[in-house]
Amino acid sequence: MVSDFYNRKMLSTVILVWGMGIIFVGVAIFSGIKFFGTGEIRYQIMYAVIFLTCVQWVSSLKVFAWQLIYRNSIKREIKKLELSIAELNETIKTNR
Repeated sequence: MVSDFYNRKMLSTVILVWGMGIIFVGVAIFSGIKFFGTGEIRYQIMYAVIFLTCVQWVSSLKVFAWQLIYRNSIKREIKKLELSIAELNETIKTNR
């Protein structure tokens, strides 16, 4: 699965996922630090919501990357199935 994700065809996707992931983790860490550093309830609520939103985005990015990994493996399996069907078709034609 790792080699399916980190190949040359997926380079733009890897850059997108890691770039956005680093940004959202950075914002989440920043909002966590600011949450404990502020004394007003309004700002604590704001920083908590920002933190939770960033965590949700990181998990969504992980699901997006997981779907792309399985898309490639499904394409590979379909290609194998097509080749097997073509081989079976040729075998049937030669046996008639």
